[in-house]
Amino acid sequence: MRLKKWEGNPILRPNPANEWEKLAVLNPGAYYHDGKVYLLYRACGETADYVIYMGLAESTDGFHFERVSDEPVLAPSEDGFDAGCVEDARIVRLGEWFYVTYAARAFPPCAFWAGKRRKSVPAETPTWTRNWTRTGLARSKDLRTFERLGPITGDDVDDRDVIIFPEKVNGRYVMLRRPQQWVGEEYGTDVPGIWIAWSDDLLNWEDDELIATARFPWEGQKVGGSTPPIKTDDGWLTLYHGVGGDTYRVGVMMLDLENPRRIVARAPDFIMEPEAKFEKEGLVNNVVFPCGNAVIGDEIFVYYGGADAVCCVATAKLDELVGYVMRYRT
Repeated sequence: MRLKKWEGNPILRPNPANEWEKLAVLNPGAYYHDGKVYLLYRACGETADYVIYMGLAESTDGFHFERVSDEPVLAPSEDGFDAGCVEDARIVRLGEWFYVTYAARAFPPCAFWAGKRRKSVPAETPTWTRNWTRTGLARSKDLRTFERLGPITGDDVDDRDVIIFPEKVNGRYVMLRRPQQWVGEEYGTDVPGIWIAWSDDLLNWEDDELIATARFPWEGQKVGGSTPPIKTDDGWLTLYHGVGGDTYRVGVMMLDLENPRRIVARAPDFIMEPEAKFEKEGLVNNVVFPCGNAVIGDEIFVYYGGADAVCCVATAKLDELVGYVMRYRT
């Protein structure tokens, strides 16, 4: 099975009128609420240091989007762990709040696609000396103004692709994460994989456990979570990305409703890969990278970045996608 890419893609392109988003817009988080799809997208301008922001766009049909402002809705802080960039939002709604996890660096990552690298700086932890990624948590009632709640991953590991489940499981919050350095015999995986963790307050996480590592040739270099899991009768429908041969593709698995540590089913083949020119050629070539999804009627809308340069959407009938992955019960 393959997701159906919209023929009108990309849904968002860089905006030359705004300095902060004139080079690339990508990897959008998404949420469907009160008849609108909200797209919280990553953006950057044509600067050597590659400062990364978030902008907001809205749609009533899931395909045609309008930006809500000429300014970012979330920008790097002045001097915190996220002073360099805020990127790759994943959105869930818990009660009256939208909660957004995002990848962050203390310093801008520089124009890595042009071979530039930031020099190490003196500091006490690798997230500063090596500019590793931490994951931050913010909340908002309108996705226009945000309250930063702080980092929710440690300062000794490069940790991103952090996704919170849209509701508690057995009375606790649940998240997926992808700690880059947790590899080797002691961690049970040869490449970075997907871990699960638990919390009582959304800020302090514990009981980490590896749940998925690379199994198939198309995901041989690493795997990580992509979009917030969707609750179905069969389990938590979970999209993830795999990297093989320097190409990012998208896979699907089903996690147990009561014990999401357990994979109920996992399809051996990918459901989306780079095909169009704007997915194969950009700041990083050969990338389709979802961060958001929305269920509208009987369809799932999957929002993804193409080649780290544009925003796109693909769809499927939700019951067909569930039926497809459940053919591969573990």
